[in-house]
Amino acid sequence: MSHPTTTGKWLKLCLAGLLSGLIHLPAIASTPPKIGNSQFVDPFIGTGGDGHTFPGAVVPFGMMQLSPDTEAVSRGVDPQPEIYKRCAGYHHDDTTMLGFSHTHFSGTGHSDLGDLLIQPMVGVAHTKPGTVNNPESGYRSRFSHEREWAEPGYYAVDLLDYNIHAEVSTTVRAGIHRYTFSRGETGHVLMDLTHSIYNFSNKVIWSDARVIDDQTLLLHRRTNGWAKNRPTYFAVQFSRPFDDIELINEDNARYRCNGCLDNGGNKHSTIVNPAEQYTAGKAIKVMAHFNKPTDKPLLIKVGMSAVSHANALENLQAEIPHWDFDQVRAEARNAWDHELAGIDMQGELKEKRQFYTAMYHALQAPSIYQDVNGQYLGVDGAIHKAEGFTNYTLFSLWDTYRALHPLLTYVDPERVNDMITSMLVHYQQSPNKILPIWSFQGHETWTMIGYHAVSVIADAYLKGIRGFDVELAKEAILATANHPRFDAIPEYKQYGYVPMDVLPESVSITLEYAYDDFTIARFFEALGDKANAEEFYRRSQFYRNVFDKRVNFMRGLDSKGNWDPDFDPEAAKYMGPFTEGNSYQYTFYVPHDVQGLIDLFGGDKPFVERLDTLFTKELSHEKIKEHEDIAGLIGQYAHGNEPSHHIAYLYNYAGEPWRTQQRIRQIMDTLSSDKPDGLAGNDDVGQMSAWYVFSAIGFYPVAPGDLTYAIGAPQVPQASFRLANGKTFAMTTEGLSRDNLYIQSVTLNGKALERSYVTHADIMQGGKLHFVMGSKPNKGWAKAKSQRPPSSAKGR
Repeated sequence: MSHPTTTGKWLKLCLAGLLSGLIHLPAIASTPPKIGNSQFVDPFIGTGGDGHTFPGAVVPFGMMQLSPDTEAVSRGVDPQPEIYKRCAGYHHDDTTMLGFSHTHFSGTGHSDLGDLLIQPMVGVAHTKPGTVNNPESGYRSRFSHEREWAEPGYYAVDLLDYNIHAEVSTTVRAGIHRYTFSRGETGHVLMDLTHSIYNFSNKVIWSDARVIDDQTLLLHRRTNGWAKNRPTYFAVQFSRPFDDIELINEDNARYRCNGCLDNGGNKHSTIVNPAEQYTAGKAIKVMAHFNKPTDKPLLIKVGMSAVSHANALENLQAEIPHWDFDQVRAEARNAWDHELAGIDMQGELKEKRQFYTAMYHALQAPSIYQDVNGQYLGVDGAIHKAEGFTNYTLFSLWDTYRALHPLLTYVDPERVNDMITSMLVHYQQSPNKILPIWSFQGHETWTMIGYHAVSVIADAYLKGIRGFDVELAKEAILATANHPRFDAIPEYKQYGYVPMDVLPESVSITLEYAYDDFTIARFFEALGDKANAEEFYRRSQFYRNVFDKRVNFMRGLDSKGNWDPDFDPEAAKYMGPFTEGNSYQYTFYVPHDVQGLIDLFGGDKPFVERLDTLFTKELSHEKIKEHEDIAGLIGQYAHGNEPSHHIAYLYNYAGEPWRTQQRIRQIMDTLSSDKPDGLAGNDDVGQMSAWYVFSAIGFYPVAPGDLTYAIGAPQVPQASFRLANGKTFAMTTEGLSRDNLYIQSVTLNGKALERSYVTHADIMQGGKLHFVMGSKPNKGWAKAKSQRPPSSAKGR
């Protein structure tokens, strides 16, 4: 779809573009008709503010993400850009573009990737990027959002300095570029293997480039970034022969293979074979020259692999065996229409734009990580072949266990089986024999806390998704939860908490371990393993050991039993007792035993009072300045970061669900929109978006693994899940409006529902959840203890 700012200007732009030669009839005429829910997706949502999403082309769970990079950081720019905002390589505030690279993260708080930058140009064939203030000094080009377009699986922009209309689209493992040059212009295409996102210093360990023929190149590089020694191989094909090509080794020599002269114009020595068009080093670039003007667009196809050049070429030939750009674009759109049909949402256009863009972001990862022949790079550094499953990567588990993975159990249960199998083979291949923590592309980054793969496995198993090796899952779960070297598991088991003098972020780690242990207990209980279930239920109560009843806050505790003397419940210190949060937020992180937490507070009234304080007490920037991730503030509540995501739903557990309804509307109205800055914080590989999908429909998984969903308040008129068992679970509303934000009554399949939760069984049985809404709260609905979400924790 067009960028939202261009809607009213499209006809004027077309006329102006045709007259100037900057917009071309072939690109406009090829636009496919909009069908299915992909028409409501705006990939620019989240590219502004701190959303950290990218606008480029990707198919559902695709291995390749082909997107523009507006800044890679530390590449001689002036002024130096703010690094954090550009985790995805692109930021909506930027006005110049470096080109198009083939791998990106969506919504992360840290970054890597940006593999193989391609930039077309005319005139001087620049090999340096140039600067923001002086784009003419390099290959960088100005661009305008008014001449930029995106839809699922497709991105286009006019490169204003070159009068080039650039378009890209993708399949799972391959991408296609289409560049329409101004009539009569000759052009060049740079392939920059030095480019990276988060390029603090050149991350490239090694790279090489080989010319196969006058239309085909094989490229490769290894990088030391967030992932260490990460290989990526590319096969590149041009739709017409290049007239000349330069292999540029900035650590050594630059030469044209047409004559193979070095920088000084001298013939190479006899130890160089001029017939071999190959170079290798740490700073390799390739420049292809097209000296014959033509009105036909130049197309470039790129296949990608983590295994070999041969696999990259095989991936390319298997997925894009033709030169029909519009076919690739149409197939990408169709793939998105298929995925986005998993939930049928009805509402106003703005609501549909937000809802289906959230689904679009949620269904990009974990991403496929294997070649068409089944081979993939394992976490042990060896090449493996996936037998009977599809291998996935990008497990941002501290974020995504909360809502993204539970969402996938309804919209993509078969993929869930493969994702869990991928986690299990990660465990088998890991030199540390541990499930993934935060892993991508065959590498464990050890980022964030907890061992939340166990939550994903348990939640799926308890929902009947069991197409993975359950015996291996048991082994992997026990090995991970009792690991002798990960974080402070031995001390956690010894003391019943992580001492603050043993490991930073000790309180958060204790709380998240306790939740994970609850899911493990549920898993073993379902298996009939009473001993393990009892042990992990016992461990799930360790959260109590870091609750200081004198102040009613979670608080750091050292190995001698002394409370943190510098305790400040508002402070979020880097490497302090809490992870990207403060005690106000983390005190409510007991999702598996909310009733137990209420009891620690002394009952419903003090618990609700503290919840209200959380949302109303202003949080000083000075208290959180060490953490960029704490964003989207309502008082102490930080919607832009995951530890807060379940908190608004906790009023249900204290018998005041009307307050949850009020808070959900407040969050929706103030912290989300259908504009580029419409995400309150980085999307964290779809978690923020999954929160939106669940919350818009009207319920949320506070504790994945307990199989209940706390009811919030629907924000859209109606929606329905198309379930794998052939049934449909629908949500409908009556009287929903801006003013009518409170639930008056609820029915489930025509019968009054007095409880403030629904269960997984309710959903899978199909039927209809109907809400009657009004402008004033019904304070009697779901107030009784028997009507509140159950607290499943045992051992209290």
